[in-house]
Amino acid sequence: MTAESSRSRDPETAHYRCVGVGVGPANLSLASLLHGKPGVPNLFLDREDRFGWHDGQQIPGASLQVSLLKDLVTLSDPTNRFSFLSYLHERGRIYHFINAQFDAVPRQEFRNYLQWASEANDNVCFGEEVRDIDFDGAAFVIHTSRRTVTADNVVVGVGTKPWVPEPARGKLGGSQFHVSDFLRRDRDFAGKRVAVVGGGQSGAEVFLDLLSRPTEQLPRRVTWVSRRHNYFPIDDTPFTNEYYVPSYSDYFFELERPARVALNAQNVLTSDGISESTLREIYQRCYAHRFVDGAEDLFALLPNRVVTGVAADRVGWDLTVEGNDDPGQVEHVEADYVVWATGYRSAPTEFLSPLAHRLERAGDEYTVDKDFAIRWDGPRDRSIFLQNGVREQRGLADPNLSLVAWRSQRIMDRLLGVRSNEQLEPFIDWAGKHTTAELHRA
Repeated sequence: MTAESSRSRDPETAHYRCVGVGVGPANLSLASLLHGKPGVPNLFLDREDRFGWHDGQQIPGASLQVSLLKDLVTLSDPTNRFSFLSYLHERGRIYHFINAQFDAVPRQEFRNYLQWASEANDNVCFGEEVRDIDFDGAAFVIHTSRRTVTADNVVVGVGTKPWVPEPARGKLGGSQFHVSDFLRRDRDFAGKRVAVVGGGQSGAEVFLDLLSRPTEQLPRRVTWVSRRHNYFPIDDTPFTNEYYVPSYSDYFFELERPARVALNAQNVLTSDGISESTLREIYQRCYAHRFVDGAEDLFALLPNRVVTGVAADRVGWDLTVEGNDDPGQVEHVEADYVVWATGYRSAPTEFLSPLAHRLERAGDEYTVDKDFAIRWDGPRDRSIFLQNGVREQRGLADPNLSLVAWRSQRIMDRLLGVRSNEQLEPFIDWAGKHTTAELHRA
């Protein structure tokens, strides 16, 4: 800090080593790792009044698609008090959890764990919106809905927002909505025609939920539309999971952009496929309804199709659906309700507007360095880190829970000026280092 800027700053303004914007799993992970660290004053702010994590789509029976060890802290600091196992132990249910023999962690339980971590950390504050962030030459100046604070570093972790394709834009509300609002809507679909659009895990869970209701609560018909060629399972096999380790993230980061784009497209089912157990249960439900109960018209499965138009008709919605292989193949799906399970995109960061001209961008993303700090024209010891916002630079694991703890550790190391020991290299030699070494020895 320069003497001039120090004199000009209000002495009553609180100063932090790190201020986080947004409290989803990404920044909550960093807040958990920083908790109790001496000499690292930190503050994490979220505009919502309380913690939430996909609350509108916590469908009963849904489970995580990752290991319980991929929590906020364990893969970086197994002794940290904010681990999932610590949560179970503190709540007195760790033996019950073991005895339950879950194949995967119930998603609602993991959501409750995240809320527990947010409430147990005094440096996490809800109901406070960050309005704008500027730089005074020595520190970042953060104006919130309640106060002004300063920080040496800022960590942006505002997460994602629901996304729908063009045909749905301007039409959401009432009987047409994104899956993120599924549980908040009127869930009485009895006797109604429901169209579910999207062939990933969220679409599968909604389709299964609708088919799993008691007879008197069943919809009249459920149509599941997906642009994918089939309802594909997630690839969760051991070698595929080597994509979700730190060394592969670093390898991916060094590739040229065309190669990164191609790899993300080729490997999308490693993160966005459907759990095998969900697919099996859906198939069994379809079998029972059609062959046992005789409800032959209850459901329709329409993969390999794209919704190209949505229009209101006399009693509901008329979806125009075209085939991928034959664009001339046009069908119409009539629905009383439309649920768009079409994913998410990075949330906007208008609060960075005062600094926008100083921050480097690559397409739709801010450009980051190897420590997830946005490249800018300011001093290197003053950084804006970006969590869960560089999928094109870091790969499919960027928004995934798998590397949350590792990424937070790398950011914390930069804040502390240290470098933690990395785990052993993966079995797969992505960069050809071993082969090159053998050639040199020969």
